Amino acid sequence: MGTHNILWNLTKKCFTAGLIGLTVSDRYFSVVPVRGTSMSPTFNPRANSLTDDYVLLEKLCLEKYKFSSGDIVVFRSPSNYREKHIKRIVGLPGDWIGISHDVVKVPQGHCWVEGDNSASSMDSRSFGPIPLGLIQGRVTHIVWPPQRISKIKRLY
Repeated sequence: MGTHNILWNLTKKCFTAGLIGLTVSDRYFSVVPVRGTSMSPTFNPRANSLTDDYVLLEKLCLEKYKFSSGDIVVFRSPSNYREKHIKRIVGLPGDWIGISHDVVKVPQGHCWVEGDNSASSMDSRSFGPIPLGLIQGRVTHIVWPPQRISKIKRLY
């Protein structure tokens, strides 16, 4: 009976810790990997590196869609909800964006995102402005690998 109680208490503690971790990850922050080179040199600066950067994703900004030009955000793809992308906001609702031989006004409730490595980036130049509701959070820090741990600086 003593072993059963110990296992039951351990199970309850693990379950509680899991629920707390899930709540924190869902509502406040999470750690996500950065895949590919579309945000190089900010993330994954070495193309042949075996280790991707991992970043801290802050989610409090989602409460009132508090974003600024220069913020780096993770968002769901407008064409495939299962895919997530990471890009820099370069235009907010009402801003005018110059692309190729055209000028586009960012509509209300949307933003314009671009990768730092434009030669290797699928972004608003490909799919247009994205709804703010697709944004999953704002990147604040690189947390892995250890030699790259740092706070993210806005360019604008």
